[in-house]
Amino acid sequence: MASFQITPEEQAELDKALYDALGPLASAVRSRTSGLPEDRMWEADPLEVTLSVLAAWKVVDAEVERLTAIAADTAGSYGASYQQMGVVWGITRQGARKKWPGAVDRTAAPAGGTLELCGGTAELTREPSSGGWRWTGEGADGTHGAADPGSWYATKEEAAAHAGAFLKEHAPNPA
Repeated sequence: MASFQITPEEQAELDKALYDALGPLASAVRSRTSGLPEDRMWEADPLEVTLSVLAAWKVVDAEVERLTAIAADTAGSYGASYQQMGVVWGITRQGARKKWPGAVDRTAAPAGGTLELCGGTAELTREPSSGGWRWTGEGADGTHGAADPGSWYATKEEAAAHAGAFLKEHAPNPA
């Protein structure tokens, strides 16, 4: 698996983006706790200012945890294992299972799905024998279509892209 380390340049860009996002949040937190207007936050007692910044980082940390859990659930819904998630996160399979319980549900069949686009619909299904993905659909103009017989797609996204192209081709003509 590829390395997930970032370059020093990427680190500098990330730091800048985080600090740019944190400033207004820290100012808002400080304003609420001190009663000072946000534009005067930095005129307050340095201890209070630094505690406001720390409080803002806590909010960011909680939001990152929430978004990380959503990403793990999404990865699991696409068939990722706890082993794979652990490798990406730099923890063991057991650590990933503990961190994101329920992200991987091995009791359910791999999720298919319905794609609704341009007035038509397509069903995405996973072939048990190949593990590949197929699609069948009906365009808004009533035309039925499906993946070529005997062919399958490696990912759900690839099958959805082909189904979406079919649905777009069979969309109603604008007046």
